[in-house]
Amino acid sequence: MSDRESGEEQPQGPESVDGHVERLQQRPSGAEVDGDSGVQELATKTLHIQSKRYYIDVKQNRRGKFLKIAEVGAGGNKNRVTLAMSAAAELRDHLTDFSECYAQLGPANPENLPEDGRLKSEVIVRENRRYYLDLKENNRGRFLRISQTIDRQRRTQIAVPAQGLVEFKNALTELLDEFGTENGAATPEGQQELPENRSMRVENKNFYFDIGNNYRGIFMRLSEVQPRNQYRTSITIPERSWSRFRDIFTDYCDKMKEIRTGQSGASGDQGE
Repeated sequence: MSDRESGEEQPQGPESVDGHVERLQQRPSGAEVDGDSGVQELATKTLHIQSKRYYIDVKQNRRGKFLKIAEVGAGGNKNRVTLAMSAAAELRDHLTDFSECYAQLGPANPENLPEDGRLKSEVIVRENRRYYLDLKENNRGRFLRISQTIDRQRRTQIAVPAQGLVEFKNALTELLDEFGTENGAATPEGQQELPENRSMRVENKNFYFDIGNNYRGIFMRLSEVQPRNQYRTSITIPERSWSRFRDIFTDYCDKMKEIRTGQSGASGDQGE
C-alpha cells in the first residue's frame, strides 16, 4: 500500500522535492496554552518548511522537562509527538544520519520507487514509548516520518520534508544545547517562585513578558507579536541584566521627556 493510500500525513504538493525552507523564528512562551495542569513552557522555536509550520517546544511539569513537536499543515490540521529530553537527544543524532543518507541519494524517480517506500529506518525506545523513524519516498517526494506509540497502542505521527531535515536538526540542537539532555524531574524543594507573566498591547502589536528558569538561571523572554499573521520575534534577557535594561529604558524616557518639553517651549515662544 502506498503512503497516499494509507492516509499518512505527507509533504503537500508537487513542490515537496524542491520546496522552500524559511528561516527559523521564535514565539513567546505561553503563546500556545497546554491543557495539562502545571505545565510550564520554557522555550519554543518555529520552523517553516514548504506550506507547513513546525513548533518545537521545551516544556516542564512535575516529572521533568520534555519536548513537544507540533506539525501544522496549510489547512490548520495539527499533529504532535512528545519526547523526553534524552529521547530528543537520540532523535537529533539520528537526524544527522538521515540527513547524510538523503544527501547521498540520487534524483527521485517516481517510476522506480522502493516497494514499501522506505529508504532508511530507525527505532527509539524509551520506557513504554516507541518512536519509529522512517525516511520514505513516494510520488510526492522524500520525507521523514516520525511515529510515536505508547504501550504499542495509540499512535501519533508527524512528517518532515527531507530537504528540511538539516534546519529541523539545527533547531532541535539549539534547544538541547540550552536546556540539556537530562529529563531533570522537578522537585518541590528545587522550584523557585517566579513573577507572573504579563502582556501589553501597543497600537497593532502585542508584547509578552514571560519569566522562566533553566539551568543557567532566571530569564525574561520579551516577545513581539503581530496579530494579523501571529508572527513573533523574541529576545531573552538574563535576570542579572534586568536592572541595567531598566536603567537604560529610564534614561531614554527621561531624555524623551526633556526633548518634548523643549519642543513644547519652543513652539510657545514662536506663537508670541
